[in-house]
Amino acid sequence: MTVISNKQTEEYYFDSEGCFIAEWSNSDADRELSIARARVAPGVTTAWHRLNGTTERYCILSGTGVVELGEGKPTKVAAGDVVIIPPMQRQRIFNDGGEDLVFLAICTPPFEPENYIHGA
Repeated sequence: MTVISNKQTEEYYFDSEGCFIAEWSNSDADRELSIARARVAPGVTTAWHRLNGTTERYCILSGTGVVELGEGKPTKVAAGDVVIIPPMQRQRIFNDGGEDLVFLAICTPPFEPENYIHGA
């Protein structure tokens, strides 16, 4: 059994995207996926971006937002929703509520910084 404790995990501001990130799991302990907690402040829209070779899932924990994928119709999301984002799919999310929008970003294979394409 492996337990990864995140009590000391520091949240940081991901300037390229415009949100706060806390890496919960992205290590050799589990090479199948990565998990990050993202936090988007009210009124903020993250930057358009893509992940090369990586499927991402937004698992909404709290707050509300509007997610945009490619040229698709903007879609309202709330706690309990899961958004599945295929590799190389252009994406961003807007916090349309009055509280922080918090979600898990679960990536398979694990997130690698070199796979992040800003402004795509």
